[in-house]
Amino acid sequence: MTAPERFTVAHLDDIEPFPGPGTLVWHPVRARLGIRAFGTNAYTATEAGQDVVEPHIESAALAHEELYFVARGRATFRLDGEEIDAPAGTYVFVRDHSVHRHAVAAEAGTTVLSFGGPATFTPSAWEWWFRADAYVDSDPERAREIVEEGLAVHPDSPGLHIYVAKLEARAGRPDGARAALRRALDRQPEAVELAREDEHLVALLEEG
Repeated sequence: MTAPERFTVAHLDDIEPFPGPGTLVWHPVRARLGIRAFGTNAYTATEAGQDVVEPHIESAALAHEELYFVARGRATFRLDGEEIDAPAGTYVFVRDHSVHRHAVAAEAGTTVLSFGGPATFTPSAWEWWFRADAYVDSDPERAREIVEEGLAVHPDSPGLHIYVAKLEARAGRPDGARAALRRALDRQPEAVELAREDEHLVALLEEG
């Protein structure tokens, strides 16, 4: 048995298109790349008026969420009859599987990427600390809210505990900062590199 590829690269234009149903032109991205974590495909239109998302609702049994991204051109989405203009760069997220969705190209060359799957994904902890980083100095209360939200999902995340330490140090609570830093380094000693990036934590690191 051949071992699976460790990574795969493909250009959208090289993924074989399949016609239909209707005016839809489908590029089976998921199948071409062998993705198992989520569904993803692409739809292209050679002229305005062609479908780039076929009219449908999602299966109640699967209840997949779907995300659409207009990569090229411009599309007109209709979600439960509501019309949405979606130029290139637009994301359209449909959380409710029962929403009837349909999209047509508003101009030739329009390409829409679709991503779908059950709502079971757990985001990585770095999403919270990347967001918190923007507020650590300017709005520490907001940063704390974001970090606490992340810790509710990832209570043992070393990175998030580093951010607790940052906030405690800035608030003039060195004991709290030391405790958070200790929790982070006990779980992952390599997290010290993240701590060293912060001038408020360097002194605490040098203590021990």
